[in-house]
Amino acid sequence: MPDLTSRRRLLVLAICCMSLLIVSLDNTVLNVALPSMRREFDASVSGMQWTIDAYTVVLASLLMLAGSMADRLGRRRVFMTGLALFTAGSVLCSLAPSLTALVVFRMVQAVGGCMLNPVAMSIITNTFTDPRERARAIGVWGGVVGISMAAGPLVGGVLTETVGWRAIFWINLPVGLAALLLTWRYVPESRAPKPRRVDPVGQLLVMLLLGSLTFGIIEAPDAGFTSPLVAVCAALALAGLLALLLYEPRRTEPLIDLRFFRSAPFSGATVTAICAFAALGGFLFVNTLYLQEVRGLSALHAGLYMLPMAALTLVCAPLSGRLVGSRGPRLPLLVAGVALTASGVLFAALDAETSLPLLFTGYVLFGLGFGMVNAPITNTAVSGMPRAQAGVASAVASTSRQIGTTLGVAVIGAVLASGMAAGGGGSGSMENFVAASRTAWWVLAGCGLAVLLVGAATSGAWARATAERTARRLTGPDEPAPAPANADRR
Repeated sequence: MPDLTSRRRLLVLAICCMSLLIVSLDNTVLNVALPSMRREFDASVSGMQWTIDAYTVVLASLLMLAGSMADRLGRRRVFMTGLALFTAGSVLCSLAPSLTALVVFRMVQAVGGCMLNPVAMSIITNTFTDPRERARAIGVWGGVVGISMAAGPLVGGVLTETVGWRAIFWINLPVGLAALLLTWRYVPESRAPKPRRVDPVGQLLVMLLLGSLTFGIIEAPDAGFTSPLVAVCAALALAGLLALLLYEPRRTEPLIDLRFFRSAPFSGATVTAICAFAALGGFLFVNTLYLQEVRGLSALHAGLYMLPMAALTLVCAPLSGRLVGSRGPRLPLLVAGVALTASGVLFAALDAETSLPLLFTGYVLFGLGFGMVNAPITNTAVSGMPRAQAGVASAVASTSRQIGTTLGVAVIGAVLASGMAAGGGGSGSMENFVAASRTAWWVLAGCGLAVLLVGAATSGAWARATAERTARRLTGPDEPAPAPANADRR
């Protein structure tokens, strides 16, 4: 990538953030609209899960392929293709005549979405080569997530109440078209000097693993956890995982370079991303049903209730980026783990749904934790890796996020559905819902605790040493070894 002026680099960052905005906004506005979709299509809880997980499963399955294709074909070219597909998929979703059609069109969105965030992060990584500047840029990138969380519930609520839930997909059209035009005009093309070859077998194994695992979890409450269907899904997921672990190391240029995971910070970022985004996916899903179907709030009022969480995420995301740039990822990870755990425990042990002060305290804690966690995940995942493999490395981090969201919605939805069935199927009363969701909140608290423990274990001196060794193994003979993430910061 040619040298760019400071102003041009900031413009490239803004364009990349536009893609993150429409993807993140799409998820948050969708959650607010779920009850309206459920009523129109007469859908079950599992049907609502599929409107979210059909997107995230396809996205997670294709992210690494998109990252490697961007390194090979050109990051700007793939990024523009993703913008076009995502925008077209959004229009199709707004016209969906049935739940099945909506799920299929969400998958079209996902094919475009897989070419956006990891490729945009790869563009940012190659644009901001100074570690401190890159950390700040990633902090801005994380702040966009906060903006989407703050604006999403309100925008989704207003559109759902005044126009209808289909209007939530229309907002992607102007932003997507503007980002497409600006990318063509201002983002320079870049490729990896030695891109990886396509790995079709590895790609199919990833799809088998994620698809069968998600399908089994979502359908388990209806089919039965010991049913043949769930058993077959579990067997397929296990077979896909084992085959992936055996096949990928044998390839010269695998889809997933397992050597990445010899770096403790990189492995920690992957696990942290899965746990944090599982907490986010489950948190948004259970709260949407609670606020609208138990408390009886409108979509707009439900969005207003969740503003404390969104506001804290908006404030803490850029703050986390600055902390990572100046002091490293350890402090933001520890704060995030404590806050996420405390939020889950507040709901699970103290039934925060029954008290507005406790409810809003739980929302504030969750917003604080999630706002702090995103920047260290991204920075740790891409820093210290060879720039030639930036697309693949950032795609692994993005895949981990989508896997986490998928599992969070699937597991929390399944636990909630099982709890409701055990309580006689009624979720309309506060007492029934609190009892049915208690286990789900303990699961979310466990996700927060995992963020705390993994963050503490993979951000010290030993972890940095493993990152340095991994960077030397991954660097070609004619390329200088990159500095590991935040190696010079304390």
